[in-house]
Amino acid sequence: MTTRTWRLESRPHGTDFARALRLTEGPVIEPSYGEIVIRNQWLSMDAGTRMWMSGRTDGYQPPLPLGAAMSGLVIGRVTASRHKDFPEGTLVRAFGQWADYSKVDAVLSGAIALDESVGDTRAWFGPLGMNGWTALWGIERTGAAKAGETVLVSAAAGATGLLACQIARLLGCKVWGMAGGPEKCAALTRDYGLAGAIDYKAGRVLDALSATGGIDVYFDNVGGPLVDDVLVTMNHYGRVAVCGLVADYNSGTRTHPREFDQVLMRRLRIEGFFSPDFMHHGPELTGRLRQWHEAGELDLPYDVTRGLENTLTAYDRMLSGKTFGKVVVELEP
Repeated sequence: MTTRTWRLESRPHGTDFARALRLTEGPVIEPSYGEIVIRNQWLSMDAGTRMWMSGRTDGYQPPLPLGAAMSGLVIGRVTASRHKDFPEGTLVRAFGQWADYSKVDAVLSGAIALDESVGDTRAWFGPLGMNGWTALWGIERTGAAKAGETVLVSAAAGATGLLACQIARLLGCKVWGMAGGPEKCAALTRDYGLAGAIDYKAGRVLDALSATGGIDVYFDNVGGPLVDDVLVTMNHYGRVAVCGLVADYNSGTRTHPREFDQVLMRRLRIEGFFSPDFMHHGPELTGRLRQWHEAGELDLPYDVTRGLENTLTAYDRMLSGKTFGKVVVELEP
């Protein structure tokens, strides 16, 4: 058998992924002890993987070496196994490769056997997966949101942001979102019950933020200049949960808050969080998220691109904000 694999050939500049990644073809390698081979059915497009393509060595994960297969979350079926917990035919989620087949160490890849009674397999990426875990942890633990408080979420139309908005509402908070474009903002208030939505592309963000009445928790997926507008709108003893820095990933810049003194003036707490730090809480988080999901209280739309060869198109659409909800690639059966 052969497999097609996207490989990182050079460090991309901005969103020029077509120059940096190349679709190659080679044999499917048999697994070694403790490894499994997965026939990928779905690939998850996640903004955090953009940093893996850079040459930064001070990030939360070492950069991918040039020539390596591009990594990301996958869902698929085990076709060959040398791990007793994952017999052939098992439906799994793991950190694998952007490829037809992923060969992974079952433990190091975080492989999990999936409950096939869940109606939409893609939910194991979104509400029941890393996006859901990150949203719940960031709102409830890092942000320490309490009922009655005001929560602001940036990139609120993205997978993690949209779930964070819904979870904050379920916890009794008043929720505002920031997104790009009037259509996204209208959907956030109309379909997801947000108290308000701010179109950052329309400008005058600081004026728009005044309508929140003050922010207790900021769930930040973006970084960049928006941080300054938010810091001067925070309530005293507010919390900033830093989930991502999308504004920095493609630009290659660093977020430098001009209004950093507000951390002292308003007695704010700023904390970054990263999903591997709480993966051991996965079963507990999944249990709570599944209750909400099955009750119809936690919803996520999917933006689907079909075909491994079109992966870069999906990835660019996700990073450039052209989508609403969770971006996935469906591979041919």
